[in-house]
Amino acid sequence: MLIAGAYGRMGCAILAARAALRSGCGLVSVHLPWCCVNAMQAAFPEAMVSIDPSEDIFTTPPPQLEQYTAIAAGPGLGTDELTCQALHDLLMNRRHYTNTPLILDADALNILALHFDWLSLASGAIITPHAREYQRLFSSANPADVARRYNLTIVAKSHHTHVYAPDGREYENTTGNAGMATAGSGDVLTGILLGITAQKNSDLFQSVCLGVKIHGKIGDRLVQKQSESGLIASDMVEELKYISVEFPTD
Repeated sequence: MLIAGAYGRMGCAILAARAALRSGCGLVSVHLPWCCVNAMQAAFPEAMVSIDPSEDIFTTPPPQLEQYTAIAAGPGLGTDELTCQALHDLLMNRRHYTNTPLILDADALNILALHFDWLSLASGAIITPHAREYQRLFSSANPADVARRYNLTIVAKSHHTHVYAPDGREYENTTGNAGMATAGSGDVLTGILLGITAQKNSDLFQSVCLGVKIHGKIGDRLVQKQSESGLIASDMVEELKYISVEFPTD
């Protein structure tokens, strides 16, 4: 289940949804406001659609979240007051899907920065902040300490992305390049993480590290065929078809 998009911000949802399906999960459902449904179904006919009661924004969490094997929220949602409340409701209902991987990205993180006291409701989640989003949430706090304190898996996005687990494990990714600093690249990563964690590998940290590695790998493959400056997020989604998602055996 991907909760993403709003009026004028549908590209985020489409990129993330397509990346999720390209990453090996069998079915992707996307929760959208009414105005975004036709765009999603035209751009990504493979997606199932859950429709929010609002015409323009996310206002109501989708029903029966416990039936999904992974959930992501954030790309293109905006920070409207009703959207903030909907994210709060999504996190409050987490007790019904505690064992389901939850990925929070983009505007979900911006909302948490506005309502920091809600962060405890996200315990066990995966968050994917870039440097400014991290600073808004945690200032200059050490991410390893933050991961332990709040029981979060933190994907600290940068040229060499680092992943921090609540149990103290850390991973530095070495794939990727400067061309990936482009609009929509983070939405593609969210989709990859959603698709991989939906496969229910027993080690969530291992799944997240694999997703980060693959995200960088597709960027590296692309700059072997085109310039870094010409790389766009849609290219990254298409390149996923050539990458095998395989979990390490050790």
